[in-house]
Amino acid sequence: MGRTIRTVEDVLALLDGFFAREGAGGGQGFWDGFYADRGKPVPFFAAKPDESLVGYVERGLVAPGRALDLGCGPGRNALYLASRGFAVDAVDLSPVAVAWARDRAAEIGAEVRFLCGDAFALPAGELDGPYDLVVDSGCFHHLAPHRRIGYPALLERLLAPGGHFALTCFAAGEGGMGSERGDAELYRVGSLEGGLAYTPEELRRIFSGLEEVELRRMREESPDAECFGVPFLWTGLFRRG
Repeated sequence: MGRTIRTVEDVLALLDGFFAREGAGGGQGFWDGFYADRGKPVPFFAAKPDESLVGYVERGLVAPGRALDLGCGPGRNALYLASRGFAVDAVDLSPVAVAWARDRAAEIGAEVRFLCGDAFALPAGELDGPYDLVVDSGCFHHLAPHRRIGYPALLERLLAPGGHFALTCFAAGEGGMGSERGDAELYRVGSLEGGLAYTPEELRRIFSGLEEVELRRMREESPDAECFGVPFLWTGLFRRG
């Protein structure tokens, strides 16, 4: 037996162990396995952007500038933003996902700066904000509760004054997806159960330091549509004052 807890980061790392199977706090192997089969029938593997993100751009709610895609996966939103004149950085924990995203960018001649690593741990020289737009489609809801507390601080560091944060995450309630267990219970069961579902009130409380522009259910899009959309997700746009 050892007494190894000396810092807050030691406590966070200890709590990561409750969810080791799901990659909380840095499980690269889990996500590498998830992205290894590019032909797997996962809806968001398709090379098309979120319908909400397209709407923000087309309605003029966000304008081309510097953008960061957190948890970019195979790069679908990053590539869309690059095609609309944004200077895009995109980061993912999984080298397998980043390799796929780079292949996609090369196929269409898109310029995106892809980074591999933990966005919470990358040095400031690599994630060199401020960014006019930060996009998170499916990363936030995979954070364990103790890691979630660092998210507002990450936005504070990276998001420019007047910049926007676009979030897509699991929706709690009827027709939603993801675990609705309370935070304490998640540690007792030792699982994030595929991701955490949130209510609008919870999201507003977590991101209370930002101004809400829009928060709604994602619209469902048909498989042959040019955008991705499923109704079990919340999608929201927030602005930093």
